[in-house]
Amino acid sequence: MTTDTKPTSFNPLEQFVLLAKSAKGAAAVELVKQALEAPGVYVFGELLDMPNITELQTDQFQPYYNLLKLFAFGTYRQYLENSSSLPELTPFQQQKLRHLTIVTLSETNKCIPYEVLVQQLDMKNLRELEDLVIEAIYGDVIHGKLDQRNGRLEVDFAIGRDAQVKDIGRIIQTLNDWCEACDAILGAVETQVMNANCEKEKHIKHRVAIEEEVLNIKKTLKSQIQESDDISLTGETRNEMLGDKGKKLAKGKGLKTNVPNKFWNKS
Repeated sequence: MTTDTKPTSFNPLEQFVLLAKSAKGAAAVELVKQALEAPGVYVFGELLDMPNITELQTDQFQPYYNLLKLFAFGTYRQYLENSSSLPELTPFQQQKLRHLTIVTLSETNKCIPYEVLVQQLDMKNLRELEDLVIEAIYGDVIHGKLDQRNGRLEVDFAIGRDAQVKDIGRIIQTLNDWCEACDAILGAVETQVMNANCEKEKHIKHRVAIEEEVLNIKKTLKSQIQESDDISLTGETRNEMLGDKGKKLAKGKGLKTNVPNKFWNKS
């Protein structure tokens, strides 16, 4: 006997959230390090809100709390500007924060110039930058392509990052703008549908009128052909009658001329 199981979505952060319920102090710090180092973990808001993690900002472990907060909301440039008060990043953490920075940049510009990327990500050369971007694309952090001719990154899709309370107003405005754009498009589509229906109705009426005209022409032609046939038939009948009458007259004349001949022969 088999049982059907429904597929469940996998949340790579969930295991760290569960462990954070019991981890305190140094154990919580170690948990933060593991979460930042874990592949596929790019959102940290839920872990950041855990009580044992929140307590880190009130003691000697505050730099790790700030680092986790930076990964949730910040960029690599912000890390460089505050690196003196933050723990040192591992090479993997550097790449992850750079990937997250690309996501943040794509929120305001879908075509990001190479110059902006090099400056924000602190890259040494374009080759290094392109390798980083390709890694982000293969990791499904973003979808897009490198436009080497125009020197820019074109982003078609990017993962979502954690949202701060101060971002709610901007998010609401963005959604309102999107709704208005949808309403405008819907109105334009409805107008096009109405115009198409009107054109269809005109076409149907025009076709009906043409069909009626064709039918009338057929009737007229049929009537003319019938009249022509009647005239031809009348002419033929008349000719036949005249021909029969002529034959009778000719026969009558022949009888009158034969009678005297017989009479004279007998005498």
